[in-house]
Amino acid sequence: MNLTHFAKARHATKAFDPSRKIPAAVIAELKELLRLSPSSVNSQPWHFVIAHSDAARARVAKGMEGYAYNEPKVTRASHVVVLCVRTDMDEAHLAQLLAQEEADGRFANAEAKAGQEKTRAFYVNLNRERGLQAWMEKQAYLALGTLLIGASTLEIDACPMEGFDAKVLDAELGLREQGLTALAVVGLGYHGADDFNAKLPKSRLPAATVFTDLG
Repeated sequence: MNLTHFAKARHATKAFDPSRKIPAAVIAELKELLRLSPSSVNSQPWHFVIAHSDAARARVAKGMEGYAYNEPKVTRASHVVVLCVRTDMDEAHLAQLLAQEEADGRFANAEAKAGQEKTRAFYVNLNRERGLQAWMEKQAYLALGTLLIGASTLEIDACPMEGFDAKVLDAELGLREQGLTALAVVGLGYHGADDFNAKLPKSRLPAATVFTDLG
């Protein structure tokens, strides 16, 4: 697989073909990619809401009030993912992480388990001082990047969006009551004939501008 090919091929889809739906097996693979996304000290401060029915996508579209240009990217998409981030890194979540790591065989002994617990707590507390929410959001954006390149390799088009009213979407989906808030919305599907961005050449700064080779 030439991963660069898919990086060049992907684009922010401006118009989806509403008649085409993503197969369930492909959605299952994208969900697994999201679940396996990297995060600092394996903190996994995220949750993903998936909407595929007309009614479910209409609920997500309510968050696009004031951002009308993004509404059809939700209503015409095959599936929509709402990337949510935790509003706090509480002890219950930290305990769940540690228990899952133990169940998955990550610790050779009790000392290894204690070391992981101590290390993660150190970085969580460090980022409480620096800005815990911003730190957690950075981890969630790693998942977003994983989703975008993963979708491209599966020949699925995507459009990531920050243009929405998080308060409206949080209320519609009951996110705050779950200790979550909406961070980004991603439309998934297949671009339509009216997707002008699919026809445009990709534009990025040249390698000489964005890389410094220290030798």
